Amino acid sequence: MTNDDLPIGRRVARWRVRRSMTQQMLADRLRRSKSWVDKVERGVRALDRYSVIQELAHVLRVDPEVLLSQQRSTHAGPPDGVDDIRAALARYDSPQAPEQTDELRRQVGYAWLSYQHAHYGQLVRVLPGLLDAVQGARSPELRVQAYRITSSLLVKLGEADLAWLAADRAMSAAGDDPILAATATISVAQALRASGRDRLAVTATLAAANRILPAPSHLTDHEVGGLRGDQTARQPHDQRGEGRGEGAPARRRSAGEWPVGGTLLLQAALAAVGCGDTRRADELIDRAAGIAAGLRGYDDVHRTSFGLIVVELARVLVAAQRGQAVEALQKHSTVVRREAWRRLPAEYRGAYLVDVARAYLQVGDLRGAARALVDADGVAPAEVRCRPLARTVIADVARAQPAPAGVARLAALVGLTR
Repeated sequence: MTNDDLPIGRRVARWRVRRSMTQQMLADRLRRSKSWVDKVERGVRALDRYSVIQELAHVLRVDPEVLLSQQRSTHAGPPDGVDDIRAALARYDSPQAPEQTDELRRQVGYAWLSYQHAHYGQLVRVLPGLLDAVQGARSPELRVQAYRITSSLLVKLGEADLAWLAADRAMSAAGDDPILAATATISVAQALRASGRDRLAVTATLAAANRILPAPSHLTDHEVGGLRGDQTARQPHDQRGEGRGEGAPARRRSAGEWPVGGTLLLQAALAAVGCGDTRRADELIDRAAGIAAGLRGYDDVHRTSFGLIVVELARVLVAAQRGQAVEALQKHSTVVRREAWRRLPAEYRGAYLVDVARAYLQVGDLRGAARALVDADGVAPAEVRCRPLARTVIADVARAQPAPAGVARLAALVGLTR
């Protein structure tokens, strides 16, 4: 068995031995128990949080990618296996023996890590089996998460209609749970936007956001989409759920609802600018900013990455989409200097940088576009080498005579010829 084939716990054990540490020494440096280390190494305890993997990697003096065993691949082009995912989505028969919840949770956690690190080739291989397993899952949350991961990956790979199917499966799995339905709507919106159905995405996201976020009493839910940031309801630290209108019962909100609601507002903003409604896009981003400003550290259980830095990145993308590329790039150069930028998942940063490359093209700055593409490739190679959207941007930049440094190499990697 090669190192790449080893479970993550075995890789931790191997690097611990290489660093001449006992389990107790590693536990002491992590400020955890020896029992915790032993369970991790034996695979009894899942490592499904990146922050914990980062901590382990720091102590073991290796890159987190080494523990994840996802060395950067030189493979270019969409990974094989989408047909297997399509076949898995087409199966409606539940397995006779339902997957054990703990094991399924571990698999879903691994799939999220693979997605957030843009390990799309690995994820394509994992998802068919995961989709088969979740059909018999007892947990609606795990079913929703599995379908969300699938939908998000398919959007990346240019399979918008199939992504919509996976997102619809997530909605069905959510049932009557408002927060699970809201998380599923994030995937619905991404799939709708990818297929050019921006107006439908605005409608879906606002309806879901208004179900879980408080609204001022003098507006109906339908009107909430036009709020400005200074008109928005309570900040997230006030979780009494007031302001839903006369007679509406107060409801405490879990900390996880606020980032989901904020993410829905950002998706609505991006869809609104796609419809040409730039004023509404700005208003929605302002409302999301109000939510982000009120967050006081939260456990991102729904994998949204929502926060002030994400709101600022959305401002850049909205400005670029409405033709204000110069303003967008000025914001971009400021935002990416922040520490919070470096803490975002590799997938998020890589996708954003590809969009920024398009903004540089708008102003005719080929070197800037090339730099953004090379940076994206350094952060998340699959974002550049596997996505049809990135391929188009590379082709546009590579047409220059001569092609900017780094882009000629990327063009060759993705099979583009001059």
